[in-house]
Amino acid sequence: MAVGSLELGILVLIAIFLFGANRIPQLARSMGQAKGEFQQGLRDASEIAAIEDMDRGGYTEEAASEQE
Repeated sequence: MAVGSLELGILVLIAIFLFGANRIPQLARSMGQAKGEFQQGLRDASEIAAIEDMDRGGYTEEAASEQE
């Protein structure tokens, strides 16, 4: 379900009403930083999983347990 321009406009007006026009850029910046930290965490977790797979000879944990 896509958000149309009318719905987006209503959401923006509600946000301005709730938080005030001065606070919205701070909230957007905080959300951007949180998103960046989350993505960095996902990359780190992916790297750790790859290292563990290489310790098992390149097999995932599931594949390694099937071969035992």
